[in-house]
Amino acid sequence: MSLQGVAAVRVIRTVPRSPWATAWWQYARNPLRLLAASVALLIVGASILAPLLAPTRYDVANIEESLQSPSSRHWLGTDAIGRDVLSRLLYGGRTSLEVSLAVVALALVIGVPLGMAAGFGGGWLDYAVVRLVEVSTALPALLLAMLLISVLGSGIGNTILALAVVAWIEPCRLMRAQTLALRNREFVEAAWALGASTGQIIRRHILPNTVGPLIVVVTLTIPRMIFAEASLSFLGLGINDPLPSWGKMVSESVSYMQVYPVLGIAPTIMIALMVLTLTLVGDGLRDALDPSRGQRGGGWR
Repeated sequence: MSLQGVAAVRVIRTVPRSPWATAWWQYARNPLRLLAASVALLIVGASILAPLLAPTRYDVANIEESLQSPSSRHWLGTDAIGRDVLSRLLYGGRTSLEVSLAVVALALVIGVPLGMAAGFGGGWLDYAVVRLVEVSTALPALLLAMLLISVLGSGIGNTILALAVVAWIEPCRLMRAQTLALRNREFVEAAWALGASTGQIIRRHILPNTVGPLIVVVTLTIPRMIFAEASLSFLGLGINDPLPSWGKMVSESVSYMQVYPVLGIAPTIMIALMVLTLTLVGDGLRDALDPSRGQRGGGWR
């Protein structure tokens, strides 16, 4: 048989049937995003296990060992009052994660119910929420957080509160849009016809269908809050001593950068890695959880 007579064999890719399995299959096809997720998990794990991995506690100071270069005793050297830089770097990661996760949790508590109420209620309530979102969006987020901290005072609790005030906008806007898109769908109208209450429709139909977009928003908000907390701490408006913070470590290293550059380079690299990897993870999840991309090719996008 000639080559022209040979039938072409189509290779059919087997895609998992579960939506979450399909999303993972789409995400795992991109090696860059897998690497980003691995690096992010490594940093998060090291930060969580800081009490076990750190050579000393973050507040242990020995003035006789101040401003030492990296050595076998202090892998990243010591700061101006003799505190181990590696230990403060690990504990600083815990601080950044605590602040960012707390801010995201508060943003969801505020934004999700407000967005659903606007989408379901309509009328004057929707108008008021949309105007509030527009006004909040017009204000510079970091400057507003700085103003609130100036009034409330610095500290981890006030930092979380100030950042939450500017972080609720995205969840609110997302939930309003999702609610407006879902409330007129056939399955929601069928639930109304069967006598389901508003609470039952929200629990059984609205919230389950918004989990994917909410996960994406959370994943993209966390690196922004890490960077915002580092910026506030760099300006002296965030975390108070002796609690370490990557931004505060960069601020404290400014006077010694020409002689001991590792004091500023190490926390700067950690901030950059954490923000970059989590942003790549969020972008990957956004593509993987988007049903319209399910039939598209993967690879290096």
